[in-house]
Amino acid sequence: MNFANINGVSIHYSYLNKGSDKPLIVFSNSLATDFRIWQSCVDDLVKDYSILLYDKRGHGLSGLGNSPYIIDDHINDLTALMDHLEVSNAILVGLSVGGLIVQGVYHARPDLVQALILCDTAAKIGNQDMWNDRIAIAREGGLEALVEGNMQRWFSPNFHKNQQVDLRGYEAMFTRTPLEGYIGTGMAIRDADFTDKAPSILIPTTCVVGEQDGATTPELVGATAKMIPGAKFEIIKSAGHIPCAEQPNEVIRIIREMISSL
Repeated sequence: MNFANINGVSIHYSYLNKGSDKPLIVFSNSLATDFRIWQSCVDDLVKDYSILLYDKRGHGLSGLGNSPYIIDDHINDLTALMDHLEVSNAILVGLSVGGLIVQGVYHARPDLVQALILCDTAAKIGNQDMWNDRIAIAREGGLEALVEGNMQRWFSPNFHKNQQVDLRGYEAMFTRTPLEGYIGTGMAIRDADFTDKAPSILIPTTCVVGEQDGATTPELVGATAKMIPGAKFEIIKSAGHIPCAEQPNEVIRIIREMISSL
């Protein structure tokens, strides 16, 4: 395990360095998950590319920091981690809030980013009332009070029916997220809005969404793709909000196609 002091927070990361001649893929995770959600993709991609994975503050094995957060806290953590490791010109792959984070990294530090893959995310996710309601439920009943609804949004009916063992694991990942990490990041998502900046993304970008995503719907993700000049838009069948878990081969294909096109 590797840790770095990033902006006063102990950030847990894994850097699989295949050499400076190999493209670098940086993964940024969704709310209430850690970087293990990418493992099926990493097992394939690490054969040909360098990989950087990390747990954002308040998640996984990373420290909590000062919660609540703003989206810039997460953005600054990733830029500082990349500077710490002396890496740049990466393909940034962000899922849900991770997609907001990598958009923000591009807007703040375009030198770090060669291309974007925005998975099940948007320029703005949800609204104030929605996030305030979820935060209130979490404060009153803990993450256990939210887990069932989130699993319905995260995974397709087929996953619920046929992958019960995996589902129990994702429930555990969700409920074991630090409460203040979830609430703090929920507030950051609530207040984040890159709608005005989306048309200024001028690097290769692919927007991806699970066909059965109940959190960031295909309509929402597609609308963001239309804001970004030249962005591609792909819908992954038989997947919900976390296609890297349900349909990793499709996510791998999209990443490999992006890198091949650069």
